Amino acid sequence: MPNLMGAPVVIVALVKIAQNAKLSGIAKLMFGRYQLGSVPGLQLIKHLGSGINGGFSVKPSAIHQGIFAAFNSQGEATQFLQESALLGWYRDHADDFFTAQLQTYSCKGSWNGKSLPIYDAQIPTGAIASLTRASIKPWYAQQFWSKAPPAETELRQTSGCLLAAGVGEAPLLRQATFTIWESEDAMNHYARSGSHLKAIQAAHSQHYFSESMFARFKPINLQGCWDGRSFG
Repeated sequence: MPNLMGAPVVIVALVKIAQNAKLSGIAKLMFGRYQLGSVPGLQLIKHLGSGINGGFSVKPSAIHQGIFAAFNSQGEATQFLQESALLGWYRDHADDFFTAQLQTYSCKGSWNGKSLPIYDAQIPTGAIASLTRASIKPWYAQQFWSKAPPAETELRQTSGCLLAAGVGEAPLLRQATFTIWESEDAMNHYARSGSHLKAIQAAHSQHYFSESMFARFKPINLQGCWDGRSFG
């Protein structure tokens, strides 16, 4: 039996901040990283903003934020979830708050020069999660965003998609999409068809990205609520 507590784990946290805490939430996005301090086992962390409409927009959202963090072990990831002052503030001031603990089974590319360690390359049966992130070359930003709305519309209408959220490390140019699917087959059906396929083909053929990462995960703990759906 694998020792999950000693295996690398990724955390994704999504928050929809209550309207009465909106201004404080904006301050958290600007300065919240200073609350992180020294986090045991942390390998990579990104404090992320979002666009309106679930993140798939060039117009910033004042209430949607997220965190992506990679840890050496599940024990250290769980400690962060329980003890982080920033996450604690989000929990106390959120209309929606969702966290996922994930183990990577596939990762291509990098984020700030770092890739994610593969715990088990076997494709899981049942639900999977996916993260697609990219640093968009400035001169291709208009072309990239012209293709985003149709792909986002299809994503929301695709059978088998349990959760979808767009987040960004920086407006317009450093973007990521996090999704959870009923199965890898459901995700592949979306990824390899329609507007999304056209957008990916254009991105690769015209070299839109200076850096990108495509990672897939096995969910090991999903908790909270997001966009009307409860987990855990």
